[in-house]
Formats: sequence, structure tokens, C-alpha cells
Amino acid sequence: MNAIELIDKYYASEPELKELLLAHSQQVASRALSIAKQQTSAKLDLAFIEEAALLHDIGIIYCNAPGIHCHGTHQYIEHGYLGAQLLKKEGFPRHAEVARRHTGTGITMKQIIQRHLPIPPGDYLPRTMEEQIICYADKFYSKTHIGEETPLPIVRKKLEKFGKRSVHQFDKWQKRFEPELSVELMIEAD
Repeated sequence: MNAIELIDKYYASEPELKELLLAHSQQVASRALSIAKQQTSAKLDLAFIEEAALLHDIGIIYCNAPGIHCHGTHQYIEHGYLGAQLLKKEGFPRHAEVARRHTGTGITMKQIIQRHLPIPPGDYLPRTMEEQIICYADKFYSKTHIGEETPLPIVRKKLEKFGKRSVHQFDKWQKRFEPELSVELMIEAD
């Protein structure tokens, strides 16, 4: 599979959006691969992590978010499942699950119902370690500030809109995947 060719196929007529998607996704892929390589106790599929990280946001083309050059008709919260549908259609069901489950730290059925989210009912929580690593890495890179890394305290603050479960899950991943960030955070607080 060539993730860039697949992005080219769907984004050829949207060069600004394609450039933004690639820049963001390459940042996520780089961090995800770095984290994965440090997980020596787990046998992880590095090629899959890179491909899935590059494709996790492929569904943004269907969404309405003019600030990031998206001029579709769907709400932004829908980009995960829309991207999953596209990837399944293209024959990549495993990559589709990453796209479907990467929003926030995953979305529960309870959240869908309570918040009346416009996504099909279901469980959208990352399951595999590869999915979790990509979901975690994604939280550090905004599509509105390409090239910048979001500081850990800001990431946590942004996740609060998804509820305490999301912040708690992120904190667990952070301690597992990048424990050194906790030390940096403590030094900054002093």
C-alpha cells in the first residue's frame, strides 16, 4: 500500500487541504513511529503504524471546517467514521479502524447518546496498541498550527471537552508511551 498515492487519489482537486493533511499526518506518523520503536516489550507493525498514521484523517475532505480548507457537508466530528468508510471501500479494513477510533481518545457509545453526536452508534475506542499509539500521537499536532507541537498541558486541557474518561485515558497512554514528559512537566511547574 502507498498511503500518499491514496491521499493523492482523493485530494488531487484540493491542493491546500492535501498539503495540510500531509503535513499533519507526517508529524503524527513520525511521533507514532518513535514511540512504537521504544515499545520493546510489544511486537508492533511499524509499516502499518506509518501507513495508518498517514491515513487517519483522510475523511476530513467530507467535512465542513473552512478554517482548515475543508468544504464538505458533514460535521468535523464525523471525519473518523467517514474516513473509515473510504478506507474499507479501498480494501484497507485495518487502517479503517484507526481512522474510526482516533477522535479524542476514542468515543464511547454513552458519549454518542448523551451528546447526540452525528455518528453511527457504536464503540469508537482504540483497541490495539498500534491504534492507541496513533491516537495518542495525534493529540500533539493541530491542523490549525502545522509545524508546531501542542504542549502536554494544552493537550490535556483540549481533551477535557470529551470528559474525564478521555483525560484519564490520555494520562495512562502518556505514562506508558512517553513517561519522560511527566518529568518535563514537573520541571516546567517549578
